[in-house]
Amino acid sequence: MREIWKRMKEQYLKWLSPNTGTEIEMSVFGHGGIPLVAFPTSLGKFHQNKDFKLIESVRWYVENGLVKIYCIDGIDEISWYNKKIEPYIRIYNHTCYDNMIHNELLPYIKTDTGRDKVITAGCSFGGYHAANYAFRHPENVSNVIAMGASFDIKDLLNGYNDESVYFNNPPDYLPDNKNPNLWDMKIILGTTEEDPCKNANIDMSYILDRKGMKHLLDIRTNGGHDWPVWCQMFPHYLSLI
Repeated sequence: MREIWKRMKEQYLKWLSPNTGTEIEMSVFGHGGIPLVAFPTSLGKFHQNKDFKLIESVRWYVENGLVKIYCIDGIDEISWYNKKIEPYIRIYNHTCYDNMIHNELLPYIKTDTGRDKVITAGCSFGGYHAANYAFRHPENVSNVIAMGASFDIKDLLNGYNDESVYFNNPPDYLPDNKNPNLWDMKIILGTTEEDPCKNANIDMSYILDRKGMKHLLDIRTNGGHDWPVWCQMFPHYLSLI
């Protein structure tokens, strides 16, 4: 196991984000290939996808220079999941996070790799982040891999709703989104029969079908909503890209 990690290039970065006003940490795995932004699950941090073996599950792709993975920090603790602050502040903080991804991370990746588009990926609430960023900014995204994802964030906001909520809630804004780059993306929705988010994925597939957007809805018979099944899904989905 130690031998494997010696062969896989890993880089650690940390900076003070002018958009979020917080320190952002990130681990980068690999030396070349298609850039992939991997989001953590709810309240997770940059090291989570490594800790739970998701990166190890695709080490062949990383070591062979097919994909370079950017495991970015999350700030859910000051946005969607901070019940101590008003909902409008939560959504404002998430908007700052989206601006960080768009105006800080993506330009860095473009300079680092020379590529204009990235893959976005995530498990559970990380799948929400992956899909939401892609649907809001499809000109920057070639593929979306959402595993065990839920896409409707309104339940987190105690009934609060405004324009910012609407434009960060894919089931609301995606049906009317006419950005032509949406139809250039390839989207994978991975779930299981026992996943509590299965219906959310079926509903999202229906929206994508109605729009004629290319996607795969993969409902597996075994497994629930947990890392072992996502670690099985991830290398399979990368093989399809």
